[in-house]
Amino acid sequence: MPGRVLITRAIPEPGPSLVRGAADRVDANTEDRSLTADGLKLAVAGQDAVLCLLTDQIDASVLEAAEGCKIFANMAVGYNNIDVAEATRRGILVTNTPGVLTECTADLTWALILGVARRVAEGDVEMRAGRFPGWGPLYMLGGDVAGTTLGLIGPGRIAAAVARRATGFGMTVLYHGRRPGAELDGLGARSVPLDELLKTSDFVSLHVPLSAETRHLIDAQALSQMKPTSYLINTSRGPVVDEAALVVALRTGQIAGAGLDVYEDEPKMATGLADCPNTVLLPHLGSATIATRAAMSRIAGENLVAVLQGRRPPNLVNPELWPDSSRARPHSL
Repeated sequence: MPGRVLITRAIPEPGPSLVRGAADRVDANTEDRSLTADGLKLAVAGQDAVLCLLTDQIDASVLEAAEGCKIFANMAVGYNNIDVAEATRRGILVTNTPGVLTECTADLTWALILGVARRVAEGDVEMRAGRFPGWGPLYMLGGDVAGTTLGLIGPGRIAAAVARRATGFGMTVLYHGRRPGAELDGLGARSVPLDELLKTSDFVSLHVPLSAETRHLIDAQALSQMKPTSYLINTSRGPVVDEAALVVALRTGQIAGAGLDVYEDEPKMATGLADCPNTVLLPHLGSATIATRAAMSRIAGENLVAVLQGRRPPNLVNPELWPDSSRARPHSL
């Protein structure tokens, strides 16, 4: 059942070539920017399949405009940008690209841990501005990492990869989540209530998907439970943190600092966050390696091509639409 396909944004190979080899026609946005909301609605009309990204908001109005579409193949691990319930109601398959960004996101988590604790970004600014006065015993003191306590919220694949790296730093690892963390347990990590994790961790690192339950999980109250010498790290989803409350905590010394790769209202930041020197702020680079983005592109393309060819896509988010599929939900992080 070859058909017409939309690729909503310029993406790396090999996904586009896979799609072109299977479709009758491919309409592709060749620019490295998202379509506008109205532009997206126009573009999905008449398509048999859509390869989209996390930056595309696939809401009910877009799904309505995509009448007759068989699949939205999301080139992302998360899929909170898609109204999955509405897609399911309309019989539209949704897929994601799980398991490909574990190691690179764990690496970036550690870049933020070390960067914010040892004031790497601040030091770089001082050097480039010519303000380095020379070595001094009190100059730009930061926090220790080795031998401290790392608290992981969300016991998924990425959290386990972060914990593996923590063993080299001799850290005590705590974790909190709604499901067991067998791999974390095997690494010697200990499951604790959220309150205990916040109160005792030197680094609190977030690894949860975005849901109604996790939105603003780290709010003013949660930040008030953290130690004044502790650091918050977020490589999961921006809205998990109440960013305005975080700005207050950073300004008042309620916590020592924060390393962020995601934001509540991307690409914008909360007012005042950019003025907090005790931060490392990255522009959503968690999966931004050449190999990882190529793997994401390939998996998204394979999911989409499978549907064009009448086969079950490997990474169904709504498996209830495919009678022979397992009813287990895919991991989101």
